[in-house]
Amino acid sequence: MRKFIALTLSALMTVSLSGAAFAAETESLASIPESMPEDFKAGFIFLHDENSTYDLNFINAAKDAAGLLGLTEDQIILKTNVPEGQECYEEAMDMADQGCSIVFADSFGHEDYMIQAAQEAPDVQFCHATGTKAHTEGLDNYHNAFASIYEGRFLAGVAAGMKLNEMIENGDITEDEAKVGYVGAFTYAEVISGFTSFFLGVRHECPSATMEVTFTGSWYDETAEKEGANTLIEDGCVLISQHADSMGAPTACEAAGVPDVSYNGSTIDAAPNTYIVSSKINWAPYFASAMVAAAMGEEIPVDYTGTLATGSVELTDLNENVAAEGTAEEIEAVMAQLEDGSLQVFDTSTFTVFGEPLEDGFEADVDTDPDYTPDTVVVSDGYFHESEYRSAPYFGLFYDEEGNGFPIDGITLLDTAF
Repeated sequence: MRKFIALTLSALMTVSLSGAAFAAETESLASIPESMPEDFKAGFIFLHDENSTYDLNFINAAKDAAGLLGLTEDQIILKTNVPEGQECYEEAMDMADQGCSIVFADSFGHEDYMIQAAQEAPDVQFCHATGTKAHTEGLDNYHNAFASIYEGRFLAGVAAGMKLNEMIENGDITEDEAKVGYVGAFTYAEVISGFTSFFLGVRHECPSATMEVTFTGSWYDETAEKEGANTLIEDGCVLISQHADSMGAPTACEAAGVPDVSYNGSTIDAAPNTYIVSSKINWAPYFASAMVAAAMGEEIPVDYTGTLATGSVELTDLNENVAAEGTAEEIEAVMAQLEDGSLQVFDTSTFTVFGEPLEDGFEADVDTDPDYTPDTVVVSDGYFHESEYRSAPYFGLFYDEEGNGFPIDGITLLDTAF
């Protein structure tokens, strides 16, 4: 029997503590054997490879979770560059045939193919990140997972707002010139929620800030992301952030000398003179808990949301050479408010839509349907309850009488083709 590598029960509980939804799994840790079953296997499906910051974050988390559980290399199967198509189903079924007890996939477009695999392999657990359908599919072996990354985005926005204030105080820009640019992949709710929460974090520190957003139509396109960042810089944006997976935007910022806030991991090596900070989801706690549950035959939450408190939402180390003075202390103070509930990211008193605040009773599309019909009240107690009724974000665009979609006031979309 192999023992866990340098892993005590209390350490495992820290790794596996994934919120109230995993209470049963956490409580059951006392009965975990000294090692995972020797025939246990887990499979991981990734959209891209290590060149994508998004997929690299998942790959590192998979390896970290496997190491924490004492799994050997032959007990985990990692498949990279798996498209959002039938290939995902084929890889998932191949992993099931190889004896995997649980299979994870990391990209939004993988969902239908993971569901197909779950239907055909009922004895295997299938877990999908960023998906929306598990809570309505009714499959015992299909699960969605995400995290309250909007809190991390908000904190990264705080760092960006502090930088804008420094630039204003130094006379580099005026208050009216505090315009942020954002390179997004698609007009999906996940991206919209991300750039909105980032912007609200910016405005928490710099009330005069505005933001422009451009889209690439791809999760990973280094050329398009670099071109998007350059377009925003040429249009007067003095700080850039992103929800896209390549080094395109950070390298464009480094070349132009424009401060940059990244996503999914530090880009300081590529942009040492402009990179400030990055927010990311730490998937290791969820992976570890789900694998333990699968090995023990315990229930995995149908739709799980990790938080700051569970270690699922993180910021990378600040680049102190670029960040404004006092940024670390301000982030710490704001984080404490988020954790104790005294500050809500989507506080409806802090933003407007078409000049008006969202009122309690506002509904959003949580139970996904082809027409994206609002079905669930998501605004109550003065704030938009993101990722509480479904793990994947549902804060989206708002539509005028002609059916045109718009973000909150203060944000301008340069295009909505995606």
